[in-house]
Amino acid sequence: MIRALGLVALLSLAHPAQAQEIVKRPVAAKMLGSDSVLTRIAFGSCMKETWPVPALRGVLASRPDLFLALGDNVYGDDPAVDPSLPILTKAYRDLATNADFAALNKSVPILATWDDHDYGANDAGVNYSGKARAEALFDGFWGEGALGQDHPGIYGARIFGPKGQRVQIIMLDSRSFRSDLKDTDQRGAKGKERYVPDEDGTKTMLGEVQWAWLAEQLKQPADLRLIVSSVQVLADGHGYEAWHTLPQERARLFRTINQAGAKGVVMVSGDRHMAALYRQSGLVDYPMVELTASALNRTIRPTNDEMSSQQIGPAYALNNSGLMEIDWAGKSLRLSIRNEEGTEVQGLSVPFAQIGL
Repeated sequence: MIRALGLVALLSLAHPAQAQEIVKRPVAAKMLGSDSVLTRIAFGSCMKETWPVPALRGVLASRPDLFLALGDNVYGDDPAVDPSLPILTKAYRDLATNADFAALNKSVPILATWDDHDYGANDAGVNYSGKARAEALFDGFWGEGALGQDHPGIYGARIFGPKGQRVQIIMLDSRSFRSDLKDTDQRGAKGKERYVPDEDGTKTMLGEVQWAWLAEQLKQPADLRLIVSSVQVLADGHGYEAWHTLPQERARLFRTINQAGAKGVVMVSGDRHMAALYRQSGLVDYPMVELTASALNRTIRPTNDEMSSQQIGPAYALNNSGLMEIDWAGKSLRLSIRNEEGTEVQGLSVPFAQIGL
């Protein structure tokens, strides 16, 4: 009997209430229907759940149709990996009672993915032993805002709007299946702070099942597609977590987009405690653009001089959110970095024609 139960089950029996606790967010805004036309999509990441989040007041001021939580939506790292993840559980309890989050939650529908701090351990990937419990907590808290509840991992997708105005939201999971990254040989050196690119073709960012799923999603009928990655896709100006640490996987992403014939793809990401805009040609049949929005309330320093080869303008280091405004009649969109008050501090206009539409 004991052998069959295993360690986690035994711990659950010893501490059943703690092991089984699932925190649910307060009553949330009703999720949009599949026929809803999106014109304003807000997003953000890196939110300490016990602190005020004025940037969410700025988000509300921008009156978005939908908010995308890009990861690090709580800070619940549990280094000891207690099987019940009490620190992460408490983080969700605290978020549920955070006044600024509550105001957004009751007013704007939310779709969410995670990053390392709501996964449960800094920079963790496939080998993190607490991921099953972390996923149960994530799914339980976000409810219909968590799109991957029918399979391991939290990736998922939704399409909103009628033909001619269809927006596909693709939420990737860059944690559950991601291989270990290659440690730097010069920790703290500019551009090599923690990790260096690893050309090992056996390593993966998404895992084969998620890769196959993504390829099929990119073939679904849609007019505009947002690929949400918790970690940056285009940036190469640092040695922290990002797709550039696994160059072959990064190339596979663009190859998958090309092979699917997917037009109108735009990237959004978080993680970096700074916001920036990026554009790069030569990856697919049209220039790729990305907006990184971070942090909602976890600013590390007031300025950031980081510059990637594809970066448009300086990084914005203060608390922020991102906004995509879609002008269906004018056939263009605008990506903007917003300060805590919701005012644009940097922006990029993108005609549909520039992204293959």
